[in-house]
Amino acid sequence: MEAATALSAAHDALAFQLSPAVARPSASYSRICCRRLPVGIGKANQILKNASRSTQPSSTGKITGVNAVVLGEALASEDDELVFPNDDFSRQALVPSLEKYLEMYKWSVEDPAGFWSGIASQFYWKQKWGQPVFSENFDFRKGNIKIEWFRGGITNICYNCLDRNVESGNGDKIAIYWEPNDPGSQDSLTYSQLLQSVCQVVFAGFSAESLAQRIVDSKPKIVITCNAVNRGSKVITLIDIVDAALIESAKTGISVDLCLTYENKSAMKRESTKWQEGRDVWWQDVVPKYPTTCEVEWVDAEDPLFLLYTSGSTGKPKGVLHTTGGYMVYTATTFKYAFDYKPSDIYWCTADCGWITGHSYVTYGPLLNGATVVIFEGALNYPDYGRCWDIVEKFKVTIFQAAPTLVRSLIRAGVEYVTRYPRKSLRVLASAGEPINPSTWRWLFNVVGDSRCPISDTWWQTETGGCMITPLPGAWPQKPGSATFPFFGIQPVIVNEKGAEIEGECSGYLCVKSSWPGAFRTLYGDHERYETTYFKPFPGYYFSGDGCRRDKDGYYWLTGRVDDVINVSGRRIGTEEVESALVSHPQCAEAAVVGIEHEVKGQGVYAFVTLVEGVSYSEELRKSLILTVRNKIGAFAAPDKIHWAPDLPKTRSGKIMRRILRKIASRQLHELGDTSTLADPNVVEQLIALADR
Repeated sequence: MEAATALSAAHDALAFQLSPAVARPSASYSRICCRRLPVGIGKANQILKNASRSTQPSSTGKITGVNAVVLGEALASEDDELVFPNDDFSRQALVPSLEKYLEMYKWSVEDPAGFWSGIASQFYWKQKWGQPVFSENFDFRKGNIKIEWFRGGITNICYNCLDRNVESGNGDKIAIYWEPNDPGSQDSLTYSQLLQSVCQVVFAGFSAESLAQRIVDSKPKIVITCNAVNRGSKVITLIDIVDAALIESAKTGISVDLCLTYENKSAMKRESTKWQEGRDVWWQDVVPKYPTTCEVEWVDAEDPLFLLYTSGSTGKPKGVLHTTGGYMVYTATTFKYAFDYKPSDIYWCTADCGWITGHSYVTYGPLLNGATVVIFEGALNYPDYGRCWDIVEKFKVTIFQAAPTLVRSLIRAGVEYVTRYPRKSLRVLASAGEPINPSTWRWLFNVVGDSRCPISDTWWQTETGGCMITPLPGAWPQKPGSATFPFFGIQPVIVNEKGAEIEGECSGYLCVKSSWPGAFRTLYGDHERYETTYFKPFPGYYFSGDGCRRDKDGYYWLTGRVDDVINVSGRRIGTEEVESALVSHPQCAEAAVVGIEHEVKGQGVYAFVTLVEGVSYSEELRKSLILTVRNKIGAFAAPDKIHWAPDLPKTRSGKIMRRILRKIASRQLHELGDTSTLADPNVVEQLIALADR
């Protein structure tokens, strides 16, 4: 069945039961104030005291004395607004207050070995780890960069995901709800059924993108694929992509003798599938013959779990290597707390399974907590933009996660697609993948969540394995567009160009000092690049590659990749800042900004703008958009060019391909490169056709 196929590619999961307080710290950790708390947390604590809930909101839901609203009592309308959880939500939250967070956070940074050992002990270990619990070197001047957690501990993440769940009595609980591309049908797998399916075939599932490079790097004995899948009204023939990749990898001397192919009858029949005799084998012909039980392969905590490739800004894609034990512990814990997960929740993350969000928060994190997960095959605008909320209603989804790109496409379609569905089951919303601008945050909060659902706006990366800076629903007030405060054990710092830490309200480069269990260990086959990219720019720190500002209240705001900066007449402008200003215009659904050469200013601002559905291009609107940026930021940031864009070139994970936009903006159309990995390659031709409008 399709559900089994989708999840056997992910292959892992189980109930991770952890008390809301983790384990109680000793009395020595009970004090709130400590010198190692993140900069600004103390200020935020004071805000909470000043805006105590003993101060009753007015009839409009506003809290008197501060620019704030209460969850479920008023709409968010201002950029600098504080959105407070209400008493009921906080009382039921895993972390019910800022004070509780500070207690746990303080313990996690002062005694990381004790904190994470307590959490790790909730999993099954065939053999407990040795001492020390972790070891690290973040300073290349002292030797090779090295991170290890729970070394010597023997475990298996699949066992912790599935077997333990079944053994604990949750075998009949639904692990996966499968929603196919076409409405009207569904499938499901219990934890027992999922365990049986995984025992028949256990493998690591890679996406089709750059498949040839993955094959060359990993030298697999077998490639597993599907003949075709449905994506909205399109059929994508995956086996053709695999064929091309295998031909390319064979040129380097790496050949694969077996391609196990699942027949997805809804997309393509066997007789229509291109086939290579002697190499290709149908899944349905061989896998059902294998037993539904198999012995557990016990591994060390530091043994590799999976490779996941990330392109970065330039150069060859990087093979990020995550290991077993630390990733397991960190992913499960961040899922539990960042989304305030409860055993009764139905969780749906709309991300593609092939990307890190799909690994951490579609598969491992949820299933390690024994969660019920919704997985959707198709396009979220098929057959129309109401599909998201149709699925929410169908499965009574309580936690809904989406990238800002998807949210902006929903904004563009109009509120009528949302409001036709009740959405009463929703209690927590979440965002990840890129900074979410305040106007998009408010739309998600006001329209989708009816102003009653907190938004877990998380910052993290493929490299970090899980959330690093994130709201904890119910613990503290949120600001639209801010990732708020660091997760347990994470010590973020903002540094200047010389690598010096900046205190208080500031902007700079976001780094992290000290390791965390979910950190990636290397770039596969290229440890030198690992050190050069992430640890040499600012010795002693992990450099995220992102810009960040910390406001006067201590909240963290991600400003995008530091290489996405335009230097206009000596002023450095973050592209995300201009994009956020453009999207604040009521007729702009989405925007992407790149820099182009300018004979006077050095660089100019070139903006691709997608309008709200039904709005027409006009010179008046063009001027209005430019004026919005001038008013929000200043005349120096005003776009030199507005390029109308029916859509933007994106990967299936929702990432905007700025490389392609830069080439279109500079008219280097012969250097566009490979566009086959885009969700819709036709978008490029549309943009080229509209270049001079």
